[in-house]
Amino acid sequence: MKKAVVTGGAGFIGSHLVDALVERDWQVVILDDLSTGSKENIGRPLRKGKTELVTGSVTALSLLRRLFRGAEYVFHLAAVPGVPASIARPRRSHEVNATGTLNVLLAARDNGVKKVVYASSSAVYGDNPRLPHKEDLLPEPRSPYAVAKLAGEHYCRVFQQVYGLPTVCLRYFNVYGPRQDPASDYAAAIPHFLSSLNRGEPPVIYGDGTQSRDFVLVKDVVAATIQAAESDAGGVYNIGRGESATINQLVALLLRLTGNSFTAAHEPPRAGDIRHSLADITAAASFGYRPAYSLEAGLKYLLEHTGQARAGSNQPGRGRHA
Repeated sequence: MKKAVVTGGAGFIGSHLVDALVERDWQVVILDDLSTGSKENIGRPLRKGKTELVTGSVTALSLLRRLFRGAEYVFHLAAVPGVPASIARPRRSHEVNATGTLNVLLAARDNGVKKVVYASSSAVYGDNPRLPHKEDLLPEPRSPYAVAKLAGEHYCRVFQQVYGLPTVCLRYFNVYGPRQDPASDYAAAIPHFLSSLNRGEPPVIYGDGTQSRDFVLVKDVVAATIQAAESDAGGVYNIGRGESATINQLVALLLRLTGNSFTAAHEPPRAGDIRHSLADITAAASFGYRPAYSLEAGLKYLLEHTGQARAGSNQPGRGRHA
């Protein structure tokens, strides 16, 4: 039985990864401080008895050294998520996202871990106008969150070169799916919109809605993460869908799928947000990654698993207009 440690394993993406690893009969240790994660997210694998939850932080190096004993793989997803949170508290973002990653690598090196898979972010590209974003583009981070994620990538590369610790960095694009907290700052456009619709309110778009994103279902992200671990892949890889949609297009699709006819409201753009994001996923295909879900299919999956499909139909003109 393979043993893995998943930092941030009670969070949105991490809990889906834990589910998939347990289904593959892995023994999984979850490290999470539960600041944004939830025990409810991992209730099923905990009940199966193949999963252990340790409440703690990646800022505690001695704890990491203890937990990593005997682990073949470390999936490092723990982070203070999102651009706004990092702008509000840049030091906290650095301590967890950059220093925490250094601690993970130190503990993995000292325990002879077979491979570390690091969850990075498309935020490292910033507003680089060249689309699609390819891994060899010059990073242009625009927030403390993006800076810390990029620092983690450099640490991974150096630990592989200097200490021989195998690492792979995955630049997740805009991940969505069940369990995503609408109160979270991490890629939360879709749960924010659905939360508004559930309250009988129009979705609120920050900016004019022509900004675009590469939205990728969490099931595809989890598949890529496991493939990257079990393959010989090393270095940096984009994990997206390879297609983008504007926020206006996304909202129109959500309104159609849920049977709503609101007109979206608009607010000023948020600090640190980028205009366009699109992944070139050619490199990730080298270890077998091929996203299985289109945006519409992924949204249908999300709505079916959260009981929101065709949630109702509101009359045109209800609520605030753009």
